[in-house]
Amino acid sequence: MDRLQMRGISKSFGGIAALRDAAFSARAGEVHALMGENGAGKSTLMKILSGAYDHEGGEIVVDGVALDIQGPHDAIAKGISVIYQEFSLARHLSVAENILIAEMGRTNLLDSAAMHRRAGDLLRDMGFSDIDPRQIVGDLPVAYQQVVEICKALSRDCTILVLDEPTAVLTNHETEKLFDLVRRLRARGVCIIYISHRLDEIFALCNRVTVMKDGATVGTWETGALNHDQLTQLMIGRALSDFFPPRTAEIGAVALEVRGLMAGPMVRDVSFTVRRGEVLGLGGLVGAGRTEVLRALFGADPRQAGQVLLHGKLVKIGSPREAVAAGLGLMPEDRKQQGVLLNLPIRSNAVMTPLNPFLRIFGLLNDRAERAATEEMRRDLRLKAASIDADVGTLSGGNQQKVVLMKWLVSRCDVLLLDEPTRGVDVGAKAEIYRVINDLAARGAAIVLVSSEMLELIGMCDRALIMRAGRIVGEVAGNDMTEEKIIELAMGRENVH
Repeated sequence: MDRLQMRGISKSFGGIAALRDAAFSARAGEVHALMGENGAGKSTLMKILSGAYDHEGGEIVVDGVALDIQGPHDAIAKGISVIYQEFSLARHLSVAENILIAEMGRTNLLDSAAMHRRAGDLLRDMGFSDIDPRQIVGDLPVAYQQVVEICKALSRDCTILVLDEPTAVLTNHETEKLFDLVRRLRARGVCIIYISHRLDEIFALCNRVTVMKDGATVGTWETGALNHDQLTQLMIGRALSDFFPPRTAEIGAVALEVRGLMAGPMVRDVSFTVRRGEVLGLGGLVGAGRTEVLRALFGADPRQAGQVLLHGKLVKIGSPREAVAAGLGLMPEDRKQQGVLLNLPIRSNAVMTPLNPFLRIFGLLNDRAERAATEEMRRDLRLKAASIDADVGTLSGGNQQKVVLMKWLVSRCDVLLLDEPTRGVDVGAKAEIYRVINDLAARGAAIVLVSSEMLELIGMCDRALIMRAGRIVGEVAGNDMTEEKIIELAMGRENVH
């Protein structure tokens, strides 16, 4: 019997339908994936389940009983908890206080020792006895903060748990620990709804998958009945093989040359070249030093040794301002913290670089030229927004990434360092970003692409350098650019000469 049934759910915003007669059901003791592109309706559907939105039609049934959910607190009281990417933790309070905060609000009788014991029991029951209930939550690693969120939900007798992009900021090791926890909760009969853009996770963890498109439910399948290509086609209407547009750029002269770069413990004697029109991949396991290489090149982190040459000329780059002046642009790994300001409009973000090309003498802004350039970039990048005056925070993840790219194009950077450019965006937006990268290469830009997705490296790059423990340990290209070869180099399974 289904624990949860959502039938005929409809919802509109400003007269535009976000959900159209959508349906979703999930069983106790299963991990059920909810998939779809950004804008497909899955977040709206889950916000209705959580009580954050009301709905205009349909019904929600839990364990055979129709529910009228009157807000988020009512949903929690009815056993429904949603854990978003941005945690709702009180970072200055202890682990125990966060887990049992609801009970603390109801009574003053819960003494400190009892609270720590209770929280410790819950953590131990979930397999995380190494988390100290007395520790301040803000001092915990992100993965453990997520465990505290889940533990808080279970302390409220949660029977339906929604996990929204739970691995977006986790390392591979932390992801495995989360998977173990999710499997443990499944065995205890919790109904888990799992939202992720990472197809590998869906096939590794989920029993069934429901696909949404354009606000409606496409259907539900046993995960074992689908493969990656079929699931992608259900979500976006095209095959996975169509993701990566053919590489047509002409490879030109060397644009960037790095010699003996040293920067802290994670960048040890790194040397490479990248040519105009080339997409050079930088692969390896999390913690191999890839991000650190890009940050050192861009002047965001200090370096101890090494030379950087742009178009054959030695350049001094000790700060992001000097990097931009030399023609380098960086798309950082964390776009929301380092790439854009979400509460400012697109046009402001597009010129927010260390060297704003539209500043006149005395710091006055050439507003007309700024708007014209931003509009041109918006068209070139096919940015989906009502106008360039729309706040970046209102855009989808893929379009936020385009805004990050936009500011470096406006600054006329011809060497672009892209750190995980498709992280956290849906499969349709990925295809759009791949097209933009190929277009930039075709115009003669030299691109260094860091990615943890091997298919992305293989599909997008002319060649790839693989890093391990701060060093480049090998190069793959052509027929050698396979998942097996990349894994061998990244994990040190063969001797590299």
